Amino acid sequence: MTQPQQTEALAALRVQIDTIDQQLLTLLNQRARVAEQVGELKRQEGSPFFRPDRVAQVIAKIEAANQGPLLNQHVASIWREIMSACLALEAPQRVAVLGPQGTFCEQAAIEFFGSAANLIYCANFDEVFHATAAGTAQYGVVGMENSTEGVVARSLDLFLRSPVHVVGEVSLLIRHNLLRQSNSLEGIEVVMAHPQALAQCQGWLTQHLPNAERRAVSSNAEGARLAASNPTWAALASERAASQFGLHIVAHAVQDEAYNRTRFAVICLPQTLAMPPASGKDCTSIVVSVPNRPGAVHDLLVPLKTNGVSMTRFESRPAKSGQWEYYFYIDIAGHPSQPHVAAALNELRGLCAFYKVLGAYPVSE
Repeated sequence: MTQPQQTEALAALRVQIDTIDQQLLTLLNQRARVAEQVGELKRQEGSPFFRPDRVAQVIAKIEAANQGPLLNQHVASIWREIMSACLALEAPQRVAVLGPQGTFCEQAAIEFFGSAANLIYCANFDEVFHATAAGTAQYGVVGMENSTEGVVARSLDLFLRSPVHVVGEVSLLIRHNLLRQSNSLEGIEVVMAHPQALAQCQGWLTQHLPNAERRAVSSNAEGARLAASNPTWAALASERAASQFGLHIVAHAVQDEAYNRTRFAVICLPQTLAMPPASGKDCTSIVVSVPNRPGAVHDLLVPLKTNGVSMTRFESRPAKSGQWEYYFYIDIAGHPSQPHVAAALNELRGLCAFYKVLGAYPVSE
């Protein structure tokens, strides 16, 4: 039985919290009014409203000043949302993502832009690229690479001809859950998900649902939407998708690798946002092709070695010319503003039949 003294003490603490909440609300609205003034000045100058480097600087400063007991990761999340809400007053950011609601792509966009961003849901990554390049959206978020299944090949191919560049990245820990109308594994005839998700869960599916058809769909959330319409269908998707479509989580975290991450790229036109300045921990992504002759690929790596530049990713994709030619996608550690990186890229450019910088951006933690 609760003691009267405890009840009184709890009531007094709640009064303190209510008072502090009012003070916080007053201060947040003061901040929002200043943000509106900033937005007006940016509008007059024609400068970008969204500056991811500025967001990172503010959050780093807040984390450095944090004395607890709040954890830095939680403080960072709170401030990202505050800045997102204030930015929405200056100029709401339109961001194209893979839809419908509940995709990991949507989650990555919210982590980068905050929940006040105006999300535009697209049926596939082709539409995300098109919406961003056409100006329907100011930014787009696309999957680039999974730690289990490797690169998202379609995204790499789309970068070749698109005028957009990469200005940021988000790395998400991906947990696939089996979702269904009923809370049982019995009677499942079809499991639906994006092809990457099906591949990431193939071991679990073989063991637990060996007779179920594995049906590829445009996104995991689309699979969840479809599973909500048929009691014999199930989907591999996020907890967010389960909530969105009113489904049971029949099995949690069914991906074959526990440490399963996907890297998403944030894209935009250069006139929307130029290449972010060096942060001290950056990645530069390029795509190149070389003449089809002996030693040509080896020669690509020499400028990186001689200038002390580390390569973090090297992928090849067929040029689809019918001549067995390839494009090579290379990630290097560093930023083009650094002399040794600039020297390596300059030498590399001279060796290539095709050369394109896809972007330089801070590495996601």
